[in-house]
Amino acid sequence: MSPSLTERAIEAVRMAIRNGTMVPGELYTVNQLATELGVSRSPARDALLRLEETGVIKFERYRGFRLQLPGPEDLAQIFAVRVALEIPAARKAAACASDKQIAELKAVAEALRKAAMADEEPEFMLHDQKLHGLVLDFAGNQYARKVIDNIRDATRLVGASTFQNFRTLVEVYQEHVPIVDGVAARDPEAASAAMYQHLRHTGGLLLQKSIGLDRPNVQAESERLWNQFAEFATIPSPGQ
Repeated sequence: MSPSLTERAIEAVRMAIRNGTMVPGELYTVNQLATELGVSRSPARDALLRLEETGVIKFERYRGFRLQLPGPEDLAQIFAVRVALEIPAARKAAACASDKQIAELKAVAEALRKAAMADEEPEFMLHDQKLHGLVLDFAGNQYARKVIDNIRDATRLVGASTFQNFRTLVEVYQEHVPIVDGVAARDPEAASAAMYQHLRHTGGLLLQKSIGLDRPNVQAESERLWNQFAEFATIPSPGQ
């Protein structure tokens, strides 16, 4: 089944967020979006209404809409969802993935490595999202992937990238290696532990950036928010 005009409009907005074509702070109109997408006003507005539910945009009455920056508490709650969905997905993917699926995961990881080595951030981000999406797919829950895709777009608006301030693309790639290795080795505990470490590190850095790197006690505040919202979502392994 081909995607509806509304679904195509949603994906176009999400892609514009990912590649930086649409940025926080700038005012956009529904008519402007419809013209750029080559669709009528109705599917463009329907797409925006659905994106508003995810917190990605905010309407301004009679004016248009802006991309919505998530605050520190929003980010902590977003990562609570990611922890709750992606850790068990990594565990299940390691237990259930077929040889063909593992080969596909390794291919995406290799594309991620090449983008990191070439310092191609937009391409890297697309492969990063695809890698996480495959893990969710292998776990057999298509709705989990849709949820994660939506909320990852919101985190991208924080500056999405923790790269310039905290770490290189190669360092981020290296965080993904043990996830892929755990799935490939069919080791559920290794895969889920690696996923948690990656999410915990990324979430902590984004929280610090959202709070403000020049704020006193930024690291302590980041830890407090993580513990308040995200840590409860950590799902222990069966042996714990």
